Amino acid sequence: MQKVGLKVKKLSHYKGDLPAYQSELASGFDVRAQLKETVIIKPGHRALIETGLSFEIPAGYEIQARPRSGLAIKHGISLVNTPGTIDADYRGEVKIILINHGQEPFEIKDQERIAQLVLAPVVQAQFIVVDDLSETQRGAGGFGSTGRG
Repeated sequence: MQKVGLKVKKLSHYKGDLPAYQSELASGFDVRAQLKETVIIKPGHRALIETGLSFEIPAGYEIQARPRSGLAIKHGISLVNTPGTIDADYRGEVKIILINHGQEPFEIKDQERIAQLVLAPVVQAQFIVVDDLSETQRGAGGFGSTGRG
């Protein structure tokens, strides 16, 4: 497995150990809430949760913020903009936008694992303006055009 150096800065309000991969072949590492007090997210509501971390992401990469599957299935907790993108030129604190899709209010406590971050390669498009696009069987068929939607 390829390893890429990722510089991380612990901000003044950060407590605890650095994030770590939970298994040898994990693609994402968990980040924890850095809170002064518990945050309660009501059903249908969202909250911006601090991680206390900033990164220097290498050129040609991004960090993707993704939901934790256990929080999603057990409590309906997800990320509003999943996957969230942290660009290589951003140097501010990584904050996670959580949403409660569940039926009950959900408490986020200090040091709770709230999301996973994945370092991923980025390919940028080079736009080529054309008059026509190649034909395909699907053509311009939209939502549900290839079967049940």
